[in-house]
Amino acid sequence: MLQRNWVSVYVGLGANLGDAQQAVEAAVEAIGKLPNTQLLGCSSFYRSAPVDASGPDYINAVIHIESRSNAYDLLRAFQAIENSAGRERPYRHAPRTLDIDMLLYGSARIDSTELTVPHPRMRERAFVMRPLADLAPKWVALEDLQKLGDQVIQKLD
Repeated sequence: MLQRNWVSVYVGLGANLGDAQQAVEAAVEAIGKLPNTQLLGCSSFYRSAPVDASGPDYINAVIHIESRSNAYDLLRAFQAIENSAGRERPYRHAPRTLDIDMLLYGSARIDSTELTVPHPRMRERAFVMRPLADLAPKWVALEDLQKLGDQVIQKLD
């Protein structure tokens, strides 16, 4: 059987319903326990105002994992974790108990109805770029962060 190589994956996490910080912490732990996956790092946690949405502030973080799973298997695993946290999708950009987004899957470019990688709006959102800069400054240009200066985001201690 062919052994799959490890792929570097960056994942965005957020929640703004219930105990949002606990939900993000639990998601980090659950992702780290996925088969064929290793948790390499977690950014600081941030509080951010919703972008293109309503509801309470979000708690956000980005994690770096390595995985031998393909992108679609990871996506399904992330969706299962969201569902176990009570995630509902009543309408686009609805407040949520947990949101898990695959930001980068190695150097892959994926554009399907199920998954788009790199995440198509990641560079438009401070709640992704600031935590990503904590973990992978090479992926975040200073100009990218400066363009997002009007988005309210606060690093949590």
